[in-house]
Amino acid sequence: MDFQFKRTSGISLIIGSLLLIATMVLHPSGGSVAHILRISKVIVGSHSLAILCLPFIGFGFYGISEALQTPGRVATLAFMMAALGLVAAMIAGTINGLTLPLFLSHSTEAIQSQPEVVQSIVRYGAAINHPMDYVFIISILLAMGVWSVLILRTAVFPKWAGYLGILFLLLVLLGLVTKFNFIDLTGFRIFIFGLLSWIVSMGVLMMRR
Repeated sequence: MDFQFKRTSGISLIIGSLLLIATMVLHPSGGSVAHILRISKVIVGSHSLAILCLPFIGFGFYGISEALQTPGRVATLAFMMAALGLVAAMIAGTINGLTLPLFLSHSTEAIQSQPEVVQSIVRYGAAINHPMDYVFIISILLAMGVWSVLILRTAVFPKWAGYLGILFLLLVLLGLVTKFNFIDLTGFRIFIFGLLSWIVSMGVLMMRR
């Protein structure tokens, strides 16, 4: 694998991780329609950063896939899983962070005259957003699991990176089995910061010759 491409992929993972950290720090908690309107600029800003980070992380994932490539090209299958998860994250971020505040800001009359209708639309957006969150979580877990096994089977990266990925995978699966809520703000932050520990580790390893 060309070192320059590998290094660029690692840098991309680091940049994407920094943007994602900023997203989690700025990400506000949900609430009533009035609360969403009051903090709409923060919501739009944080979710814009989240969407911006996705191509950087996606490019970094592509670099990981190429570094771990085998004749069976299973690493590419893992990349496709991760890409599916990133698309789901983009949909969720767009609906929850861009579409919803924009819709509410242009619906002040309807909020006052027909609050039940507006609330139903808000709930419908959440009904789309929550499954997208789970698609993102499961897809990223599957991809990380495949890459971690490949790390353990090859000598491309240190084996501790593979063990770290598998440990995170098992912990999240345990949380899902015990019905831990990964899609509320606290649960999602726990998932994201755990994921970032692996992504940043891989980014640093990718940048080394």
